[in-house]
Amino acid sequence: MRDPVCGMSVAPDAPHRAGHGGQEYRFCSAGCRSKFVAAPDRYLNPAAAAPAPAGTRYTCPMHPEIEQDHPGTCPICGMALEPLMPSLDDGENPELTDFRRRFWWTLPLSLAVFVIAMAGHRLPGLSATLRTWLELVLAAPVVLWAGAPFFQRWAQSIANRSPNMWTLIGTGVGAAFGYSLVATLLPDLFPAAFREHGRVGVYYEAAAIIVSLTLLGQLLELKARSSTSAAIKSLLGLAPKTARRLRDDGGEEDIPLTHVHIGDRLRVRPGEKVPVDGEVLEGRSPVDESMLTGEPVPVEKTPGSAVIGATINGNGSLVIRADRVGADTVLAQIVQLVAQAQRSRAPMQRLADKVSYWFVLGVLAIAAATLLGWGLFGPPPAWTYAFVNAVAVLIIACPCALGLATPMSIMVATGRAAQAGVLFRDAEAIERLRTVDTVIVDKTGTLTEGRPAFREIVPFGNWSEADVLGLAASLDQGSEHPLADAIVAEARRRQLSLQRVDGFESVTGIGVRGRVAGHDLHLGNTALMQEAGVATQAAQAQAERLRTEGASVMHLAVDGALAGLVAVADPIKPSTAEAIAALHAAGLRIVMATGDGRTTAEAVARQLHIDEVHGEVRPQDKAALVARAQAQGHRVAMAGDGINDAPALAAADVGIAMGTGTDVAMSSAQVTLVKGDLRGIVRARQISQAAVRNMRQNLAFAFAYNALGVPIAAGLLYPVFGVLLSPMIAALAMSLSSVSVVANALRLHSGR
Repeated sequence: MRDPVCGMSVAPDAPHRAGHGGQEYRFCSAGCRSKFVAAPDRYLNPAAAAPAPAGTRYTCPMHPEIEQDHPGTCPICGMALEPLMPSLDDGENPELTDFRRRFWWTLPLSLAVFVIAMAGHRLPGLSATLRTWLELVLAAPVVLWAGAPFFQRWAQSIANRSPNMWTLIGTGVGAAFGYSLVATLLPDLFPAAFREHGRVGVYYEAAAIIVSLTLLGQLLELKARSSTSAAIKSLLGLAPKTARRLRDDGGEEDIPLTHVHIGDRLRVRPGEKVPVDGEVLEGRSPVDESMLTGEPVPVEKTPGSAVIGATINGNGSLVIRADRVGADTVLAQIVQLVAQAQRSRAPMQRLADKVSYWFVLGVLAIAAATLLGWGLFGPPPAWTYAFVNAVAVLIIACPCALGLATPMSIMVATGRAAQAGVLFRDAEAIERLRTVDTVIVDKTGTLTEGRPAFREIVPFGNWSEADVLGLAASLDQGSEHPLADAIVAEARRRQLSLQRVDGFESVTGIGVRGRVAGHDLHLGNTALMQEAGVATQAAQAQAERLRTEGASVMHLAVDGALAGLVAVADPIKPSTAEAIAALHAAGLRIVMATGDGRTTAEAVARQLHIDEVHGEVRPQDKAALVARAQAQGHRVAMAGDGINDAPALAAADVGIAMGTGTDVAMSSAQVTLVKGDLRGIVRARQISQAAVRNMRQNLAFAFAYNALGVPIAAGLLYPVFGVLLSPMIAALAMSLSSVSVVANALRLHSGR
């Protein structure tokens, strides 16, 4: 039996089963069964899938200029249209489900007809007539049912006067099957020269195999395209589904997020996501905004502070006023930026469409000229020769080699890249990466580790490093701030004993204070020291030195006197310096764009010899920086790891995500560095150059093959040598051309 969800074969006694419409179905796993139970019609009848929400707009993923208010196919390339904005409720692409079913159900038939065609004459008990009829019975479901969508697109390309690859595939498959059907039903029309192994040559196996290979290619393409909407779905999933609204009578109620209005008072409890953009009215709490700002340090929120929807509240409780809801929130604007950037890219297939337009017209014109030329001027039986030669032209020109030229190179290059820790999302990324001349990088999590770590202790007076660190860690053990975690972790690493803290108090935005071992302690910035009346002039030079080195500096005062400085920094990854040097050696210009302060950003840039620095940038600023570089004629790659990088990753010519970063960043990017190591960009660029070189070789061979094969199939050699190319030889030549393309692509395994 076959799993209706994934198409896999399953045993009749498989434990996962479900009934629908009076019939029982079996599944390969509980996951497939749960998908089926939730929406059986989506898998049993893809065309009857649940309708999209009202107002949904559809567009072609390869031709964004095509847009309409209902599903359909692209009039230019024949591809199925997709919603402009995906929904979290969307299931699997119905076309992917349909093609998967057609492929798996008919693949055994294609293989069977291929075996019979190639070796049937050696099998005992199979006469020539029986072989022919058996091939027809096996090939008919493949061509007429599995290939039905291709013929629909073929007809559409004719009706729209937009020749494309579907025109060739439909014409080639139709010609091979139609010719074979005539040869089966009316074999006496053909001269003896076209009989082999006791029958007129038929080409059912060519028609069936072409359909199966085309279906497989479509499955791979649809799978890759489904990741395009993954970034937007991940972003949409960040927002909470409900909000807790405070009523005028003092009560509280949970309401759907869509029911929140501007001016509503909302409670955000500890650990919850902030529902919408707004302003804090009551309470005090640190809020983790790293998902949107890139800053690794939570921001303390007090009455009057602005909060952003989808950020995560810390250990305090807040009451906020909703100021922006729906499409006006920062998260919604980022979603729109990602969607717009994804749709605005010019796909690599545009060039293929232009080439195939003239290629298809040329092949059809040659086939028509062959038919008329032989029919009107050829030797008897003239029209039989005319039909056979015209079919040979269409079969030999069927774009198997042309269709495999780039996908095979891409598949091999993708596998080689994966072994090197580089994941390419699609062929476009491989083709574009080699042309990049500018790399824009985020700092936090890309150049640096992305988490604060202890940097240095500078003691003053009679205090030692151990004294300063021990007191600071004892005071900070009651704090949940990431900087405090770094200090406490360093004290424990040095095996210092921590003492009890009394009267601990966090002073918003400036530090903490308390009493440890009979001493009054203050730990924080210069504002806290001024409030406590502590003189810091003696530490000014050292503090500035640490800041210019990219560290966050805290002053420790003991009993009203400065005891030392504690520096915490986000350390640069060990591999970053080597990666930047390698990128420079490859002729690339490096630009850093970060949400961190300018001083910290410049300190990191100096250490790494980065060419240009931009600090305190917002998500939309990064996308604008990419657009500005592109407007200046640069080919831009953007490397980042956070949600705040998603718009820029999508807008860049090539988006490169750190595998150690967020899912949204990886979904927005076309390249993922699994280990989060920027040295992978150099490896990826080398693979890109080799893959594109290989693709060009394959395309050149495919076109050269057609340039030689089509004239021979048309009978160009007959007047001189008396040689005609039968459709059987044409089919063999077509197969050999595909094998040659595959063999050349496999050279990429060795880096050639």
